[in-house]
Amino acid sequence: MNSDTIAAVSTAMSPAGIGIVRISGAEAFEIADQIYDSGTKKKKKLSEQPSHTIHYGFIVDGAEVIDEVLVMLLRGPRSYTAEDTVEINCHGGVFAVRRVLETVLKHGARAAEPGEFTKRAFLNGRIDLSQAEAVMDVIEAQNEYALRSSVKQLKGAVQERIKALRAGILYEIAHIESALDDPEHISLEGYPEELGEKNEGWKKEVETLLRNSEDGKIMTEGIRTVILGKPNAGKSSLLNVLTGEERAIVTDIAGTTRDTLEEKVNLGGVTLVLVDTAGIRQTEDVVEKIGVKRSRESVRDADLILYVADSSTRLDENDQEIMELLKEKKALVLLNKTDLEAVTTEESLVEKLREAGVDRTEIIPISALENKGLERLSEKVKEMFFGGELSFNDQVYITNARQKQALLEAHRSLIQVGESIEAGMPEDFFSIDLMSAYEALGRILGESLGEDLVNEIFSKFCTGK
Repeated sequence: MNSDTIAAVSTAMSPAGIGIVRISGAEAFEIADQIYDSGTKKKKKLSEQPSHTIHYGFIVDGAEVIDEVLVMLLRGPRSYTAEDTVEINCHGGVFAVRRVLETVLKHGARAAEPGEFTKRAFLNGRIDLSQAEAVMDVIEAQNEYALRSSVKQLKGAVQERIKALRAGILYEIAHIESALDDPEHISLEGYPEELGEKNEGWKKEVETLLRNSEDGKIMTEGIRTVILGKPNAGKSSLLNVLTGEERAIVTDIAGTTRDTLEEKVNLGGVTLVLVDTAGIRQTEDVVEKIGVKRSRESVRDADLILYVADSSTRLDENDQEIMELLKEKKALVLLNKTDLEAVTTEESLVEKLREAGVDRTEIIPISALENKGLERLSEKVKEMFFGGELSFNDQVYITNARQKQALLEAHRSLIQVGESIEAGMPEDFFSIDLMSAYEALGRILGESLGEDLVNEIFSKFCTGK
């Protein structure tokens, strides 16, 4: 652990009412004393003031007054980093904040690396790695569900669940090892059956966390939603309505959209990563062909497909080709242009979908032009991905790919424990696989991680956090 004192701007580098420069480390108070002036006849030394207090004054560089400030004092370990910490609240102009930071660095601090404050909190034992990663999830949250899940993880929900699992596993490892060392006094008769029941419980717990990780990923990253349809069906109009702005060019000319266009929107509290695609049709236009090819490729990575069908025209071979793409995918069919005279009805569309082998897809009549029918879209998306509503009463959502990988490794080890029990293997085999599961779960909390991996994780954080 570095013992030097670090500093960085902890607020966005853009004009604002307030800007915060954070200092953390053994010399934080000493540096603050050098650059702080209370503006009173009796000079105040911040190093002599109580922890968790705020002091009015000025940041100075020699005789030059830099800014009028409020300085917050936090003595370790009761601080974010568990170190002595000083937070300077100055005016939020970009130049003013930068000058305050330059003054702090001039008097002995070094510029913090990305995520170094949170890294110190982790290394000093104030938080585990799951909580550290939740910090960035909170910052990057794009909807209410993601924010609530991240805050819950930050408060230690994942930590509690994983620690309970590890405690149970460790107890059984200790029991096996003790019995193997002292067989005269500790019997393992009937133990495999007992362990098997406990192991099944652990497996189910891990499986629940793994299932929830899919919802967690969707909450934080959004539902990757591809909009498909033949040219001029209203795909771009739909994108513009959902985003609330003219993001896509809309004309009566078929084939206006030549490439995929990606945009994030909040739909009823759920984030959709919308991908507007080129209309799918047979064409000899070289550029349009590339766009159509990319449209088909985008389907592979889609969590959800919105098929926009034009109710004012007849279904044709292009629609049939799109229907083929809906197989084995979560999809909703939006029957658009209901403000015009209907040529294609819901009944005829259902029949064509069945003929194509798509018989479980919801059809929602809409008018993108008049912004009608889209409230049902929000309801159906929630129903498809979250069973209608997300509950946070007792659910813990794993939102991190690294954590999910550790869970998968733990699950494999627990499966091996079960197989060893069924095969009647010696008890030391159980101990080996249980230890593998224990260590895999420990990696979620940050145990047994190499320095390089720790550095890699925190390098993705923003500077000042």
